[in-house]
Amino acid sequence: MDSSESLDIERVRPPHGVGPAMLSLMLATFTIGTGEFAMMGLLPEFSHSLNITISQASWAISAYAMGVVIGAPLIAILGARLPRRTLLLYLLCLFIAGNIGSILMPGFAGIELMRFITGLPHGAFFGVSALIGASMVERARRGRAVGQVLSGIMISTVIGSPLSTYAANHVGWRVAYGSIAALGVLCFVGIWFFAPRDRPHPGATALAELGAFRRPQVLLTLLTSAVGFGGLFGIYTFLTTGLTQVTQLPGWLVAVYQIVWGLGMVAGNALGGTMADRSIDRTVIVSLTASIVFMLGFWLLLPSPYAMLPVTFLVPAGIIMLSPALQTRLMEVAGDAQTLAASLNHSAFNLANAFGAWLGAVLVSSGFGLGSVGWGGALFSALGLLIYFITMWQARASASHAAA
Repeated sequence: MDSSESLDIERVRPPHGVGPAMLSLMLATFTIGTGEFAMMGLLPEFSHSLNITISQASWAISAYAMGVVIGAPLIAILGARLPRRTLLLYLLCLFIAGNIGSILMPGFAGIELMRFITGLPHGAFFGVSALIGASMVERARRGRAVGQVLSGIMISTVIGSPLSTYAANHVGWRVAYGSIAALGVLCFVGIWFFAPRDRPHPGATALAELGAFRRPQVLLTLLTSAVGFGGLFGIYTFLTTGLTQVTQLPGWLVAVYQIVWGLGMVAGNALGGTMADRSIDRTVIVSLTASIVFMLGFWLLLPSPYAMLPVTFLVPAGIIMLSPALQTRLMEVAGDAQTLAASLNHSAFNLANAFGAWLGAVLVSSGFGLGSVGWGGALFSALGLLIYFITMWQARASASHAAA
C-alpha cells in the first residue's frame, strides 16, 4: 500500500468508555438498517393500503436507494468540517424526520419523496460511524471495531426487518415506521451521551474531500465494492421465490431460512473484521473466492432443502466479510478525504444492490431459471476479485515508484 496515501485517524476517548459508545453506534446502524430493509418485507401490506401494485410500491425502495447514492457524497462534503459526533446527530434528525414524514403522507408520491429524504443520511451515517468506531481503538483493532459498528445492519436482517414485517401485517406499516422513528430518537440520545466529543475539522474543505476521486486506490476499492457485492443482492432478491418455487419449502420454513441468511451475515461480518486486522488483502481475496464457490453451490443445490440450509448461511457469510475489510481499507488510502471515502462505500454498496437485482431479473426473465442467480452472482464475485488484484498491483507499483 502506498504510504503516501495513508493518513492516520486521530484517536478519541468516549466520555463513558468504549463499550457504551460502541453500543450506541451499533443501535443506530441497527435502526437505520431496519428502516432500509423493512420495506422489502412489508411491500404487500404497503401496496394494499395505498391501492397500488407491488411493482409500483417497489419504487419506494428505489427512492430510498437513490437517496443513499446522492446523499452520501453530498452530505460528506457539506459536513466535512463538523465534529463527527455532531454530524451523526444531524443525520439522525434527518432520518427521524423522513420516517415521520413517510407515515404522515397520505399519497404514494409524498411517501416516495419521504423515502428519498430518509435515504439521504444513510451512507454518510454508516461511513462516519465506522470512522468514529475506528478512532476509539488502537490501529491493530480497527477492523474489529468497524465490524462491530456495522454489525447493527447485519443484525437488523435477523431481528429488525422480521419484526417490522410482523408489525406491518398486524397493526399496519405506518405503525412499523413510527416505531423505527421512535427508535431513532433513542439512538439520538445514546449518541448524544456516549459518542466521543471530537473536535471540529476547520481545515476540511469540499476540495480536499473531492480529492478522494483523484486517488486510484480509493476508486478501485469502491469499484471492488460496487461489483463484488452484486451477487449478494442478486441472490437475496430471488431467495424467497427460489426457496418457495424450486426448493418447495412451506412459508414458515422459508422464514427460518431467511433468519439463517441473516445469521450468516452477522457471522461473516464478525469474521471479516477479525481477519481484516491481520490482513485486509487476504480477507478480500478469501471472501470473494469463497463467495464464488458458495454462489455456484446455490445454483447447483437449490432443489435440495437439506443442502440449501448451509448454503443459505454460507453465501452471505462469505461475501459480507468484504464489508469491514473494504471499509477499513478506505480509511488507509483516503488521505484527508476520510469522510467522503467512508461514505461513498455505502453508495457503492447500493449500486451493487441495483446491479445484482438487475442481472438476476435479466437471467430469470430470460428463462435461465431461479438458480441462475447463483452463477450470475459468482460472475460478480469473480469480476470483483479481478478488480481487487488490479488494486493490489497498482498499490505496489505506486509504492515502488515512491521508493525510487
